[in-house]
Amino acid sequence: MRRMLINATQPEELRVALVDGQKLYDFDIEVPSKEQKKANIYKGTITRVEPSLEAAFVNYGAERHGFLPFKEITPENISPNGEEDYTRRDIKDLIKEGQQIIVQIEKEERGNKGAALTTYISLAGSYLVLMPNNPKAGGISRRIEGDIRSDMRDVMAQLTIPEGMGLIVRTAGGGKSPEELQWDLNYLLQLWEAIARSAEEKPAPFLIFQESNVIIRALRDHLRGDIDEILIDSPATHKLVRSFLQQVMPQFIQRAKLYEDTVPLFSRYQIESQIERAYAREVPLPSGGAIVIDHTEALTTIDINSARATKGGDIEETALNTNLEASDEIARQLRLRDLGGLFVIDFIDMMASRNQRAVETRLRDAVKSDRARIQVGRISRFGLMEMSRQRLRPSLGESTLLTCPRCKGQGSIRSVESLSLSILRILEEDAMKRNTDKIIAQVPIEVATFLLNEKRSTLEQIEQRHEVSIVVIPSKHHETPSYDIQRVRTAGAGAEEDTVRPSYGMIKEVESTPPPRPARETVAQSQEPAIRNFLPAQPAPGVPSKQSGGFIKRFLNILTGGRPEDEEEGGAAEVGPAPAEPSRPSSPYGSLPQGTPRTPDTRRSEGGGRSPSGARDARDDSETRGGDPTK
Repeated sequence: MRRMLINATQPEELRVALVDGQKLYDFDIEVPSKEQKKANIYKGTITRVEPSLEAAFVNYGAERHGFLPFKEITPENISPNGEEDYTRRDIKDLIKEGQQIIVQIEKEERGNKGAALTTYISLAGSYLVLMPNNPKAGGISRRIEGDIRSDMRDVMAQLTIPEGMGLIVRTAGGGKSPEELQWDLNYLLQLWEAIARSAEEKPAPFLIFQESNVIIRALRDHLRGDIDEILIDSPATHKLVRSFLQQVMPQFIQRAKLYEDTVPLFSRYQIESQIERAYAREVPLPSGGAIVIDHTEALTTIDINSARATKGGDIEETALNTNLEASDEIARQLRLRDLGGLFVIDFIDMMASRNQRAVETRLRDAVKSDRARIQVGRISRFGLMEMSRQRLRPSLGESTLLTCPRCKGQGSIRSVESLSLSILRILEEDAMKRNTDKIIAQVPIEVATFLLNEKRSTLEQIEQRHEVSIVVIPSKHHETPSYDIQRVRTAGAGAEEDTVRPSYGMIKEVESTPPPRPARETVAQSQEPAIRNFLPAQPAPGVPSKQSGGFIKRFLNILTGGRPEDEEEGGAAEVGPAPAEPSRPSSPYGSLPQGTPRTPDTRRSEGGGRSPSGARDARDDSETRGGDPTK
């Protein structure tokens, strides 16, 4: 039985888990202190044009300016002549500093790199992705195959798509009726109108539209017919989920249940340990082996160790079994950790080529259920496999981990002896410099102990050879590998003062990195969007109930008063009357900008209007921009 578990009891972390029985197969987390900006839409100002990079830098309201490649600028943003001037390709003649432009975040900020921007806006609904300024985009998700794909081409021909816009059918749209798709398209068109209208209301930079929170995103992207139950452990969140489902997915509303047990929700289904394992460097395999995941600046490496694995009649069979288990676990860990980029997998060596092909096939099958685009290479003669995974959003580590303040992210530190000898060499280098009167070294206590005892004679030799005074100060404020060395010049301004002061009075505190701001403070300081979310004013078209099988069953249902749709829900929780539409100011999702007419098709500004990946990634497995929709 598949379930969606929503844990919202702690405001510092919102967590959504997808489980099959008691096995976790997908996980998403949102931390307010590390707000995700991907898929947000801003009005920004071009601050610098770089012809050498064929790109521009845009101030969209963040501390670090965004990077906008020339290929991501639509012809309409270049000049009044549009396509005619677009072919000139001289970027300084086409866009100007100070020009205001609507952009969408395509890639989050990472490290020292600013966010990657695009002007090709993507608006993702439940079934469709609208490209309002890209008429060349369009198609059907690659995951929709067979007769359904052929039927969807006929359905798309019945939709009313405005000229100059592109439309992509997402995987969830496969098999939907024209009425359902047109309802989703109308909603996206209303959203785009509100975005365009809000962009004219004030000058840049400001946030126009913000992506939904993790709960709404999970419902839009993961709630399908195979999810039998939605359990929420917060009454307020339960109310939000039901309100969203009532408007967008009414066929699933009976599956949303409030979890009120005293046992924590995730502990009830034994997935807390599985989540903790997603933070670990080493993940055990059922047979006794393990996979080890390490991150570098360029790529992520995954090593498979047989460890205690003994299944199999010989070494080759043991290696094959361990590699097959590792393939399944690698695909699962990539989803749970949301890792993206390049990967190199070091499988256990196998001599038989058929075994190598079996492992490659197993890994390709294991990643088929992943929403991200994945490319898998072949195992090389060195036993290595190259692989890439689309980065949908910040990884689990990027969202919840901090760089270690002691090792600065290296993962290891120098030994006491090694650091002591390195400091000793630095002391002699400073002593050799002209006009050196004194050298003051503030070092960790362990290093000072080693220098003042095991290396005391060496320090004395340096002092005598170069006629300088060396002061070694054990400091509680320093931990290996941190230290501070100060060189005092002869007759310098501070020389007399240091001669008078005792050595223990020279101890200085280390300037520490300020702690991150609390999550509540970060949320309070974030930008307020002109349009937070969008939810249709009218519910989605109803899903016709399936006919119960056979005349006898229908006759018995009539006699007993039963309904086939009740059986379809499998004993879902009882549903009360539909909640009344709240007044505009008290809407939990916000409201439309003032002056928006309330027609039957006008959408109320509630809920989430985007997929979690947003922008280009919102199309997940869909056709690429301008691609052949028949592929």
